[in-house]
Amino acid sequence: MFYNSTRNSSVKVSSAEAITQGISAEGGLFVPESIPELSLDEIKAVGEMKYADRAAYVFSKYLTDFTEAEIHYCTDNAYSTKNFETESISELAHLFDGTYMLELWHGPTCAFKDMALQILPYFLTTSAKKINLDKKIVILVATSGDTGKAALEGFKDVEGTSIMVFYPEDGVSPMQKRQMKTQEGANVGVCAIKGNFDDCQNGVKAIFTNDEVKKALDENGMMFSSANSINWGRLVPQVVYYVSAYAELVKDGEINLGDKINIVVPTGNFGNILAAYYAKHMGVPVNKLICASNINNVLTDFINTGVYDRNRQFYATVSPSMDILISSNLERLLYLMTGRNDAQIREWFGKLASEGRYEVTADVKNKLHEEFCAGFCNDDETKATIHAIYEKYGYTCDTHTAVAVKVYNDYKEATGDTTKTVIASTASPYKFSAAVLEALEGKTSDIDEYDKVDRIAELSKLDIPAALADLRNKPERFNDVIDKSEQKEYVLGKLGI
Repeated sequence: MFYNSTRNSSVKVSSAEAITQGISAEGGLFVPESIPELSLDEIKAVGEMKYADRAAYVFSKYLTDFTEAEIHYCTDNAYSTKNFETESISELAHLFDGTYMLELWHGPTCAFKDMALQILPYFLTTSAKKINLDKKIVILVATSGDTGKAALEGFKDVEGTSIMVFYPEDGVSPMQKRQMKTQEGANVGVCAIKGNFDDCQNGVKAIFTNDEVKKALDENGMMFSSANSINWGRLVPQVVYYVSAYAELVKDGEINLGDKINIVVPTGNFGNILAAYYAKHMGVPVNKLICASNINNVLTDFINTGVYDRNRQFYATVSPSMDILISSNLERLLYLMTGRNDAQIREWFGKLASEGRYEVTADVKNKLHEEFCAGFCNDDETKATIHAIYEKYGYTCDTHTAVAVKVYNDYKEATGDTTKTVIASTASPYKFSAAVLEALEGKTSDIDEYDKVDRIAELSKLDIPAALADLRNKPERFNDVIDKSEQKEYVLGKLGI
């Protein structure tokens, strides 16, 4: 299995090269040259495995230059109870009426990003050895909240790497900010940007593709890589949990092998729902992929109209990990939907960069409507959904998951579709304690962050994750704040270049 670039189809690299590079030299994203197939019998067999073996089986289809032993080294180390609070790694909670919460937040940073970022360091170091790479790998990360902490935790003190994370100064929750500012590790760095997530992401991409900067790193025995979902090594682990969820439902007798399910995903950067798309096209029986957005509803508008337009007001919401107007992973989907037409991708994404807008062809619009439905909700609706779920089912969810539930309820009411449905639950409610507590109690509170966490624990009866409870007494290590125009100089300065 080789990998091509979305902006240059003639590029052909191994998975080890794709993972170490993170992004192609001309700015394109790596995609596998084909989507491997899973038969229904294979999916059923996956359900009899533990999670690490399920992951290894899926990875064997994509990482064909890895040996079986190398893949199991990665999965056995990443997906164990030393990193996750549950033996199942991900949990399926039966919520109501054939609806299931796929809880992806039982890892060390209490967010779905752990499912990929606990294994990416193993992928990256194994890949570097496979291609005889003798350079220090510098990981640059833009985060809207969860990726940053998960990447920091995954790469903490990993030999031969250093990691720098950029986050929007006022665009993450207090708990997310504290998680990053108190991060341990000798090879980690964290910096706030005066701006939003798109500013952080654009800055990181500009550094990645700057020939002068790449030359300076090379001369100093370094190279860049990414822990964002632009890196295929970040995205492919997310495919696993959708395959796993379907296999688990079959194993538990909740569905029959071959029955279709809907999958609902709250997403801003489009990576998490793109992983579900890959799972579907591998052979997981999926009826509809439902894309849920907050009031920054650029993806909803795009899926419904075929016009991507980031020229709109940006809102800071109670679901900050989705506060994004430039959805990077959409490029991979459109590359596939255009028949791998790299020239078309260059045109559209060139327009996005220069004009902030592009419109896809009628053929692609039709393909989008065949595969996806989309909806959005505002903060008041998000909080009302958290309250309603708690009152009716005694289940407490975070703000992002609540967006998905609200959008799914709207979809179900509009279509009458009663297909059994998996909702991706992307974070612990404790990571967004102010909004969740307000939703549960119907009023705002001026108690401090940790008292809010304690109060949610009283109401929800959910154990407070140890990783969050321990933050209370940790010292802050990182307080740098810079302008978005200063990112390149900041990175070079921190690297001593």
